[in-house]
Amino acid sequence: MIFFRRFYPGAALALCLAFGAQAATPTLTVYTYDSFTSDWGPGPQVKKAFEARCDCILELVGLEDGVSMLNRLKLEGNNTKADMLLGIDTNLTAEARATGLFAEHALKLETSSLPEPWADNMFLPYDYGYFAFVYNKERLSNPPVSLRQLVEDENGPSILIQDPRTSTPGLGLLLWVKKIYGDRADDAWAKLSKRIVTVSKGWSEAYGLFLKNEADMVLSYTTSPAYHLIAEQDRRFAAAEFSEGHYQQIEVAGVLRSSRQQSLARDFLEFMLSEDFQTIIPTTNWMYPVALPAASLRPEFSQLVDPSPALLFDDKLVASMRKQWIDEWLEVMSR
Repeated sequence: MIFFRRFYPGAALALCLAFGAQAATPTLTVYTYDSFTSDWGPGPQVKKAFEARCDCILELVGLEDGVSMLNRLKLEGNNTKADMLLGIDTNLTAEARATGLFAEHALKLETSSLPEPWADNMFLPYDYGYFAFVYNKERLSNPPVSLRQLVEDENGPSILIQDPRTSTPGLGLLLWVKKIYGDRADDAWAKLSKRIVTVSKGWSEAYGLFLKNEADMVLSYTTSPAYHLIAEQDRRFAAAEFSEGHYQQIEVAGVLRSSRQQSLARDFLEFMLSEDFQTIIPTTNWMYPVALPAASLRPEFSQLVDPSPALLFDDKLVASMRKQWIDEWLEVMSR
């Protein structure tokens, strides 16, 4: 006890300094999707790279998928613990903007590999890709060559898809079908539903089931086979190239107005467009980076299918029609 009393003041001071330093270290909390935060996703590398420059803690909170993120944010409102949202796409930006929860970023995308110029002052893109149905060439030798063939062939392949109420790929497929079939989309879903094995909440679950041979094809991306080529040296997987084109996804991030880390959040947005971040994306998120030229990608990316023409609805139209189109989908799927 004498020893404790003699050194207690110094120990107390050390503890105070330690706690003070910890308290002074800001934390940036980012809601994103679960595959981003996974061990094999970009999250761990992004966290390490940003913390090396920010003198902060980057907390990446992995949720089911992009739609789930926005749904959660709507429930939490200004009481959310998140400073940023990373991983919704342009099909949701008008709806996200309408919540009034996001702040303008005042940044410019100086260099872009996007097909179209970027002019959104509230959300910044970090990657993009194209939805596709992926298959195992050893299991399926004659994949469909169009969305119409996939839908209308009664003896066509079984498929795994994601729920448009919770998943951005699921919403992307809903819009893809709507783009091709228009007012007859419900007829298309009625035909396709007979060969849908599972409708999962998010991409990770569906792709995992596909790798277990639960179905012939899975809704994913034209870039998904690059993962198997580069990470596994496995050439069995391919994306079916559809003659009508492929629906495009542009993933974005935005800063919440309620955040107490406005400056740090904007630093992250700038970092997101830097080479340090962008070079992580192709071989961890398996998407195209928005701020790097195609020539910088691994040669395996040149072996992927051509997704053109790129299909995309205006985000305001999606915001106004999403509920109605999902209700139509639910009505067909529940028959």
